[in-house]
Amino acid sequence: MGRSSDAGQGFEDVVTAFAPKLERPVEAVVGYELTIHDGGRSGTAQTVTIDPSQPTRMLLGQSPSCDVRVSDPQVSRRHLGLEVVDGLLRVTDLDSTNGTYVNQVRVTQALLRGGEQVMVGATSITVSARRAAKQKLAPESGFGRLVGTSEAMRKLYPLCRRLAAASVPVVIEGETGTGKEVLAESLHEEGPRSARPFVVFDCTTVAPSLVEAALFGHERGAFTGANETQPGVFERADGGTLLLDEIGDLDVALQAKLLRALERAEVQRVGGRGYRKVDVRVLAATRRDLDREVQAGRFRDDLYFRLAVARIELPPLRDRPGDIAHLARYFWHRLADPGTPPEQGFIERLRDYPWPGNVRELQNAVARRVALGELADGELSRPARSFASDGDFIDDVIAQRLPLPRARRQVVQELERRYTEEVLERSGGSVAEAARSSGIARRYFQQIRARSRRDED
Repeated sequence: MGRSSDAGQGFEDVVTAFAPKLERPVEAVVGYELTIHDGGRSGTAQTVTIDPSQPTRMLLGQSPSCDVRVSDPQVSRRHLGLEVVDGLLRVTDLDSTNGTYVNQVRVTQALLRGGEQVMVGATSITVSARRAAKQKLAPESGFGRLVGTSEAMRKLYPLCRRLAAASVPVVIEGETGTGKEVLAESLHEEGPRSARPFVVFDCTTVAPSLVEAALFGHERGAFTGANETQPGVFERADGGTLLLDEIGDLDVALQAKLLRALERAEVQRVGGRGYRKVDVRVLAATRRDLDREVQAGRFRDDLYFRLAVARIELPPLRDRPGDIAHLARYFWHRLADPGTPPEQGFIERLRDYPWPGNVRELQNAVARRVALGELADGELSRPARSFASDGDFIDDVIAQRLPLPRARRQVVQELERRYTEEVLERSGGSVAEAARSSGIARRYFQQIRARSRRDED
């Protein structure tokens, strides 16, 4: 699929709000109606309604997994995200090939009020605001172990309750740290399988040569080191729920075997001859855009459609800042001594931080504060940084085309080197103070520091 001819010819990628004059106040708008003229089907149009009560944003694109599917070849598989936020329609370009245009201006994200014309490829979308009695969300503060009182989270809870009662596969999407595993465990605990096992298999932590045995089990002598028969995670989860975490990292060669296990509800151990029936509800979590992985040939489309019977997208913490204080107090009361309140001003300072690591990073910050008190001051004042900030380090590692274990080792070594350098600088060169602020033993800190120095040599 090629880029459109006007790409790169002065159209600026912007995040903006288009607000034509309206005779009605924004507060009266409950939803939006989209009239879509599919560029791949001349003369055909469809009408789609988007309500604020929808639990996840609506996706538009060529993929069968999209809520609104178009045949226009200039539209990406997953091109556009659509959702109502504070009475406005938020449209988000999902890193599409040919871009998204609102009133002839290219945008990455835009807030619309109705009356705008959106173009994706050769497909035009007319946006109209819709008035009705304002819908109220239930005053819920969480679902199982998933916590949040923001509108974005409260819209999810009714869907979560329905999915908990079902046995269909679910794909849980979201950035690292948004709580995908917590949601999966909550779906299990709130459902009819709660008394049965909940098993997690992380596709990124097992060597590729051992993944098949970890999934399906192995017989004694099946390979070097297989000294005894072992069941796989499917057998261990029999009657319960299996979470396939980071499913997008599963090797393509194993995806066909996984698909067979899902379709036939049976597994064959490595080195075994017969098949064993299993009754397992499968949930899959991913930080990746699986539609893009399918398009790139790294993920089987038939496996994706088998898993994505239902889909939940967890929003990043930056899109629900109202949850920061609520989550911080929740973590504090779980981690601190009973009756010990947070120090004055601590919760307020958390609101001003961007939280690139999402809820997990917030929980870690609260845990550090509980453990270290005022020694943790300054942790949130430094700007968030990624490995890529110094010469795109991760991109350089990926470009080497190393096996995943070696690439991961390089990234961890670089993390340890930078971390020990910075924490020692903050601690005035004191190893004891650096180890204490790192939350690890002095001996372990010295081991990491020595290993980092050897790597440099």
